[in-house]
Amino acid sequence: MSMDEMIEECKTFYIAGHETTSLLLTWAVFLLTTHQEWQENLGEEVLRECGKEIPTSQVLCKLKLVNMVILETLGLYAHVTAVQRKAGSDLEVSGIKVAKDTILATQIKTIHTDKEIRGEDAYEFKLQRFENGVVRAAKHPTAFMAFSTGPRACIGQNFTMTQAKIVLAMILQRFSISLSLKYVHAPKDVFTLQPRNFSSHLGEGCMWFSRPYKCRAR
Repeated sequence: MSMDEMIEECKTFYIAGHETTSLLLTWAVFLLTTHQEWQENLGEEVLRECGKEIPTSQVLCKLKLVNMVILETLGLYAHVTAVQRKAGSDLEVSGIKVAKDTILATQIKTIHTDKEIRGEDAYEFKLQRFENGVVRAAKHPTAFMAFSTGPRACIGQNFTMTQAKIVLAMILQRFSISLSLKYVHAPKDVFTLQPRNFSSHLGEGCMWFSRPYKCRAR
């Protein structure tokens, strides 16, 4: 592997391992601020299963609502909105002939919000759709494509899910979260899906603000 190839691989790891996970958490927190009842339910689940301790792998398996929120967040605000694949040979897909080396793009956002696939409530925040797992969350078993699918699916998806569950659980252990009055909802797609006025700092111009949640401070 050449130096240039190594640099490109490092860039890929950085984007895939840092930015996408942080954006997943950003949108998950946003959705919880706009659905306070679910934020309360998640907070209760986290305190019931792990108290104020850092969640272990055994505890993460019990955080069903936290897992469902993350999956629903990926359904509504997939951090990567499209994936591309290059045809390795001449082939035919559903009657359409595709020449070798053709670049095929799959629009994840379009699939995730297709009412024929996801249902009439495709744009709604509905955790119940994941009660029976990802495969049964839509009318097609592979319709959930937040990490792509098949042999080229994201190699870091399990790490991302674990990391997101731990961070979200630890936030809910300590804080109640509200949407900033200055926030304007205007997602922008710059390879990854970001809030237009995204800020990594809590404060003026921030997407949300947090405050200690006294009822949980035991």
